[in-house]
Amino acid sequence: MPFYPETKLTVAMRDGDFPIIVSLARHDLDLAKAALGAGAVALKVHLNAYHRATGTTFGSYAEERPFLEKLAMLGVPLLVMAGQETVPTAQEMDRLAELGFEAFNVYFDHLKPHLLQSQLRPVPALGEMSTNEDLNAIIAIPGAMMEASVASFADYGTPLGEADFSRYREIVASAGIPVIAPSQKRFVANDIPKLKAAGIAAPLLGVVVTGTTPQSMEAAVRPIADACSTKAIIWQTSQ
Repeated sequence: MPFYPETKLTVAMRDGDFPIIVSLARHDLDLAKAALGAGAVALKVHLNAYHRATGTTFGSYAEERPFLEKLAMLGVPLLVMAGQETVPTAQEMDRLAELGFEAFNVYFDHLKPHLLQSQLRPVPALGEMSTNEDLNAIIAIPGAMMEASVASFADYGTPLGEADFSRYREIVASAGIPVIAPSQKRFVANDIPKLKAAGIAAPLLGVVVTGTTPQSMEAAVRPIADACSTKAIIWQTSQ
């Protein structure tokens, strides 16, 4: 079994620091820098995938490598959505680890056995139609964390409601491992205390929140980062 070291990101997630992860709408270095400047702790990129929310197609490791090499030079925690039906080879997963990527993410249905032999920590995603058996299978993966991508595509961009927070609480209670909540719905600063109270370990802000430009990234991420500070969470929870 691969050994997954604790990192700045995983320690922050386990300690309740609620680190912001930003999923880049496109592979653009200025967009990445804007996310970090606004308060993101980690960045997520995509390979071998069609991203429904943006209509963007992300290429293979070989096609995206020039950008990934530049991104790695920023020296921040990096995650990769490895693909859908097609995922990186074992050798490509090794190259990603050499670049400094620390975790990979795929929907549970796309989890190939060789991915679990890589040096990248697995973060399988539950989907809208995932079952309790899927959740239990993810929990059983040594060292795994989890992404709760459980909203329907029809609900993308709508506000979070109490049913969403209840669903997150249910998943977290069943999982017993760190759970990341992606912004399939439109996360805003006022949602942060409720997400944390539900037990979510980290928010993953995607295009539904961040938009596609450095300016929209800054405008969206900064208030959420401010709300993630300890004082902001205590204050908002007490109101």
